[in-house]
Amino acid sequence: MSGVYVNRIDWQKSSFSDADGGSTCVELAYGSGDVRHLRESDDSDAVIATDVVRLRAFLLAAKAGEFDHLI
Repeated sequence: MSGVYVNRIDWQKSSFSDADGGSTCVELAYGSGDVRHLRESDDSDAVIATDVVRLRAFLLAAKAGEFDHLI
């Protein structure tokens, strides 16, 4: 079989996107199985793939302020 198969990913923007139309926001997409993809919209080539459990832990930590010292 020749050629390259490209899997289309439908990205969903965060409801907390900035006021300029969402040029700097987090986007999430479903992958196969329980794989989830996460990216920053202004650097769309850098994609993190993780599973549901790890993504949930990351989101809970972010909401709790665990990463605030990195800003």
